[in-house]
Amino acid sequence: LAFERIVNLPKRGLGASTLQVVHKVARAGRTSLLRAVRDLVATEDLKPKPRATLGALLLDFDRWRSLMDSLPHSEVAATVLEESGYVPMWRADRAPDAAGRLENLKELVNALEEFATLPAFLEHVSLVMENDGRPDGDKLSLMTLHGAKGLEFETVFLPGWEEGLFPHQKAVDEGGLAGLEEERRLAYVGLTRARRKAFVTFAANRQVYGQWQSALPSRFIDELPPEHVERFGDRGLYGGRRRSARFEFDEEPAILAAAPVSAFSSGQRVFHDKFGYGRVLFVDGNKLEIAFEKAGNKKVMDSFVKAV
Repeated sequence: LAFERIVNLPKRGLGASTLQVVHKVARAGRTSLLRAVRDLVATEDLKPKPRATLGALLLDFDRWRSLMDSLPHSEVAATVLEESGYVPMWRADRAPDAAGRLENLKELVNALEEFATLPAFLEHVSLVMENDGRPDGDKLSLMTLHGAKGLEFETVFLPGWEEGLFPHQKAVDEGGLAGLEEERRLAYVGLTRARRKAFVTFAANRQVYGQWQSALPSRFIDELPPEHVERFGDRGLYGGRRRSARFEFDEEPAILAAAPVSAFSSGQRVFHDKFGYGRVLFVDGNKLEIAFEKAGNKKVMDSFVKAV
């Protein structure tokens, strides 16, 4: 599935017939699509152009993989995004959400820096995605304004309403009045997703790519109807003079959160809705490594398993 998603994105001129051949070879050999491509490029079973394209892609894969031994994983990710053509593709795209896509990619690289290794980051993402799939309990939906169209929620939080960020400076510079109106329309979309309350926030200072920058409230905030707006919070730099806040405690501050302790122990037999029966191998806080009878070894949150 991962190979199918990236083999022709950005467009590399690979048609459906070429991918059908790859699938056929993979099924016949009971192997992965990547292994099938490696076998095919060494034969004449593909036409010269798609064979050369796939061969070049394999060389890129091997070269990027070799960079893991010499570069930090965040730099490797940035290199892959750039050299694969994925970032240039969004730079050239004039769709309204293209700028947001680029910002998301930059945040992805920044997020990688917070983890010691790439496997550690992927493990974290896997645990978060598994937690998102839980059918019970309250949930927080995190989405872009473009992705919020047609949805409704009791309460909506809209952060980052600052000049240059929303409206985005690139949208204003490149689109002029039309770009500004598109940003204003998005503001309307976000506000009207809320059935009862919408919380709009902005920051006086924001760290952008490691540098602190002063920010001004979005012009859209002053356009909100005063009779429907309740303002609260320290106005800080926008109160007419520079102000600061100080937090004081009557006693020594307490520890806000202790490391979670799991109710499970090594050797305990458990059941997981997705992976079935297994036995706990290792406990790390509220994370478990479990040897499942059919799914093999997996790392899961303890809240997803039951003792049996």
